[in-house]
Amino acid sequence: MLRFVYSVTFRLILPFVLIRLWWFGRRSPDALKHWQDRIGLIPSVEGPVIWVHAVSVGETIAAAPLIKTLLARRPDVTVLMSAMTATGRARAQALFGDKVRYAYSPYDTPGSVRRFLRRARPEALVIMETELWPNMIYETAAAQTPIFLVNARMSERSARGYKRFGHASRRLLQQINWIAAQASSDARRFVDIGAEEDGVSVTGSIKFDVRVTEALREQAAALREALGRERPVWIAASTHDGEDRQILEAHARLRERMDDALLILVPRHPERFDDVADLVGQQGFNLLRRSSGTVNHDCQVYLGDSMGELMLLYGVADVAFVGGSLIERGGHNPLEPAAWGMPVMTGPHVFNFDDIYDRLERGEALVRVGDSGELATAVADCLQNEARREALGRHALAVVDANRGALEKVVNGILAKLD
Repeated sequence: MLRFVYSVTFRLILPFVLIRLWWFGRRSPDALKHWQDRIGLIPSVEGPVIWVHAVSVGETIAAAPLIKTLLARRPDVTVLMSAMTATGRARAQALFGDKVRYAYSPYDTPGSVRRFLRRARPEALVIMETELWPNMIYETAAAQTPIFLVNARMSERSARGYKRFGHASRRLLQQINWIAAQASSDARRFVDIGAEEDGVSVTGSIKFDVRVTEALREQAAALREALGRERPVWIAASTHDGEDRQILEAHARLRERMDDALLILVPRHPERFDDVADLVGQQGFNLLRRSSGTVNHDCQVYLGDSMGELMLLYGVADVAFVGGSLIERGGHNPLEPAAWGMPVMTGPHVFNFDDIYDRLERGEALVRVGDSGELATAVADCLQNEARREALGRHALAVVDANRGALEKVVNGILAKLD
């Protein structure tokens, strides 16, 4: 009954959702161009297909090594990637080019999902992290297509929400063939809200399998040289509205102590690039945008307003602050800077990645700050104290190295269940 009410409600609001898509499509032409994907009218896909659903940028990045490994192990397969957002789709295209097919996820009505399935005919659906859309799951299960929830996480906050709908949550989770949880705490929460215990495994996070290639090191070294090899550089990445001003305040304080310090500022969402650029100007900083294609030693803030280059930009810096954490957003993945072997800093709100941040903290690789003042002090301390900076970076890389291996477990688990 609850699913029926949910589906009817979604159908009723669908015209307004499409109007909203048209309205915001003025700022995201790609989303408007492919609007038919949203009602399941994607181009047909030939041959064996594995459908990988990654809601947005973070999940798309996490899915990258999984998809590369699946394609290497099953070269006969077409991977169809779906995303809810234009940024997620753009990130996927930047990562894979024409090696992967792309589509926007169908809106979660039974008809839209059925149309999508008829055209894709996947032999499996792989859902990244915790993107549990009821009709997507029920209709895929009804088509006798195995469903895998991988790199799965479940925060206490989310678990409490699912428990309010105990019977519905239990039935939904029991449609999923295998849940590959990031940590034992995630696995326990999935079981607590209704997943079958023998259908849940702890594989670890595939995000630990991130690697820095030699080509990426060379690109980062060249950009650092152009920006100024000797000057201190820090990066604030994946920032949200409400954080950028605090970060710029921290940078102003830092420059009182180190007047040649450079901030690389990378907003999470591309639609905010221009607004953040305006804010940087309002704060009186000399701004250089990555998209300008020019580089010089004079800029005080380097705005990362390009897609698919965050890993590169981390490699240019000496210290990394990971955003979404000075506000109650829940934080973002800190393992990319950790893989570079650099100090990782965060605000207090990291409930989306609590296990990963706890591991970094236990490994003496994390600095937590509460506000812009603490952030400025912590960055200055790391930039001015080479021994501390190197120790934090060494510990961060050690945490990443110690937790690798989830990728192989997940891929083996998926392919074994498909044989």
